[in-house]
Amino acid sequence: MGSAVLGARDLAGCEHRLALDSAARQAADGAPGLETPEARRRIEAAQAHRAQVVEQLRDLLESEPATVVVIDDDLPQRRRAELTMQACADEVDWIFTAALPADVEAGRRGHAEALIRGGNGYLPMIIVNHRITTPVKGERDPEVPITLQTSPLGPWRPALDATRSARSNRRDALRLAQLAAMLEAEGLAPSDDRADWVGVVIGVDADCMLAVPLGTVMDEYDTTFARRRAVAEGTIATVPRRINECRSCDWWPQCEAQLVEADDVSLVVGGTGTAALTAAGITTVEQLADYRGDAPQDWPGNLAFLDAVVAANCRRLDVPLVRRLERPAVYRADIEVDVDMESYGERGAYLWGTLLTDHSTPERGAQYLPFVTWDPLPTFDEGHAFGRFWSWLTERRRLAREAGKTFAAYCYSEQAENRWLRASADRFAGLPGVPTRAEVDAFIASDEWVDIYVAVNRNFICPNGKGLKRIAPVAGFSWHDAEASGEASMEWYAAAVGLDGAATDVSQRDRLLRYNEDDVQATKVLREWLTSEQILRLPTVPELLG
Repeated sequence: MGSAVLGARDLAGCEHRLALDSAARQAADGAPGLETPEARRRIEAAQAHRAQVVEQLRDLLESEPATVVVIDDDLPQRRRAELTMQACADEVDWIFTAALPADVEAGRRGHAEALIRGGNGYLPMIIVNHRITTPVKGERDPEVPITLQTSPLGPWRPALDATRSARSNRRDALRLAQLAAMLEAEGLAPSDDRADWVGVVIGVDADCMLAVPLGTVMDEYDTTFARRRAVAEGTIATVPRRINECRSCDWWPQCEAQLVEADDVSLVVGGTGTAALTAAGITTVEQLADYRGDAPQDWPGNLAFLDAVVAANCRRLDVPLVRRLERPAVYRADIEVDVDMESYGERGAYLWGTLLTDHSTPERGAQYLPFVTWDPLPTFDEGHAFGRFWSWLTERRRLAREAGKTFAAYCYSEQAENRWLRASADRFAGLPGVPTRAEVDAFIASDEWVDIYVAVNRNFICPNGKGLKRIAPVAGFSWHDAEASGEASMEWYAAAVGLDGAATDVSQRDRLLRYNEDDVQATKVLREWLTSEQILRLPTVPELLG
């Protein structure tokens, strides 16, 4: 394989995927590697966000005594790089949609949403489609120094910021480090001392520009870059291993076939667990299934070793779930509400779906009620939909108490719901029905908010994963839409609201509501199954291991 030229995307993620992508590019004379529909959706959403923020920055800079150049990103990369270098030679203050000359010898290529003139050269700026800071709640410890620097959108005027904390993102830091290294190669670094280098990033909220110190990143970048280039050039061999990234990779069918043929242990244990087992000489599922003894040296502390052994036996015996407890249990109530939220990336939560079950009126059955906005996100109407949902939920709780009945609301994997409960309370404070952050936190901490994912994890070992679409079918539930998935719902939503210029297809709204209703129905079926006699048909851990 020839000399590899790496972009920022190549610096993180699965090394085997990088090797396969690089081989595919070379075989196809430079054609890009495989991309899943979900990857394309994320790319398109990020492109739309970048274009919107760049336009906003240009408007803000119009009243400033700053020179601005916008490079036409429809031009060929080489021409874009030539125009960027000319703008740098002219000492232009802001160079938008900048492209740096590909450094074939060093093996680097890259582009920045902007280059900002500073010091003796330029600072790279990138725009990303995720959050980069979080608000600081409560009072700061006066003994802890403030180091975070941000600037309002517009002219680059960084200052210490006590109101935010940074959300670390390794991919962003490595991309900025690559751009800084390329600027250095062109003699355009802002300083001769790498310790002084800074990158700039704007997140999905586009409410500030965050300064990212690069002095502490460059050593890690140099090491990472050297290894990743060697992987891309084939001088470091890679083999497939199952990791979380596999779920969104089009190479997975090929890799899975190889792993199944080898009975590779990563099929049941991923990441650092696989490395610890391999070091101990346990490389196959069969070996792990037969193993009895203490965990290998360096076994990660966040993983239960017995669960790994059980998972291997489940795969060998085709057992979907194993009971941890003799009698699984989950909290039940007189009035039960299943909740499922739908969001679109980092833009917001557009739908709160509910399923109400009142056991005193079983003849009514479960009643589905969605609280939704079809205004394209981000939109202020998101807050109105959330306010209606919260008011309805609060009223159900109040009526239950007044009637002397117990109440519980259920979700599956509360992390997403909790995030948007809190974020919505913060972002839409003051709108009708929107609670305070304290009210949301009190509800989340109460016994009336029950995470069925936690109940599943407490009651079972799940060799095939713990996602709702993995577990609910074991309880007998199936989705109406054969294509139902979180990834697919993103595509449906973009069409449902005509997002970012996409053609509007209002029929997709009904599809999303049906999908959301199925999700809350699946949660209901699953929690009822957890307390049924059917559950006793599944083996316990001692029964499985003999």
